[in-house]
Amino acid sequence: MKRLREISDLEKSVIELCRLEPRFQTVIDQHGLPSLRTSPQGLEGLLMIVTEQFLSLQAAAAIWARVRKGVEPFDAETILNLSAEELLSLGLSRAKAKTFQEIARRFLNGELDFKALEKYDEQNVAKQLCALPGVGPWTADIYLLSVMGASDAWPAGDLALRIAVQDFLKLNDRPEIKDMPRYAEAWRPHRAVAARLLWSHYRGLKGLKQA
Repeated sequence: MKRLREISDLEKSVIELCRLEPRFQTVIDQHGLPSLRTSPQGLEGLLMIVTEQFLSLQAAAAIWARVRKGVEPFDAETILNLSAEELLSLGLSRAKAKTFQEIARRFLNGELDFKALEKYDEQNVAKQLCALPGVGPWTADIYLLSVMGASDAWPAGDLALRIAVQDFLKLNDRPEIKDMPRYAEAWRPHRAVAARLLWSHYRGLKGLKQA
């Protein structure tokens, strides 16, 4: 699995991507290079992404701040020692609270090994993560992109990304999730950079501050 570890990695991938799809240069001219901001490794990173499921950026950030403050130290033992009601009081839904505890339990008993994930390719990482309760393709793809730095991760189910693809490619309709891989096929093996640039494009469309 090729990784984006440093700004220099991002810059090289941007150059290669713009050779494949020159229209991305317009996004760069308007918004600059996308951020290489990464999420925390391992358990914390995965549970942060679980928290963000189905929420706006602002709502997710607010809830995660409460979770991160309320779970101290942030480890599997602490999560399992909290009751469902305590997790709910931090802003998690009942389903997400259950996911937190089940993932923490599997981490402690060795079913979930984040170090082992580092040895897999993107497809196998996604398969392992999607076997966890409360983790679907979107969560797995975002983990690959933002935690592991996979250079070709493509979170096809992301709503903001679908909206950005529609505008960027001048499509009449918002693309269905099943069609998103087809639109991005020509951008391999730099689809994670394409996603970052398209998120910049989305923020521009919505008048949001760039990350």
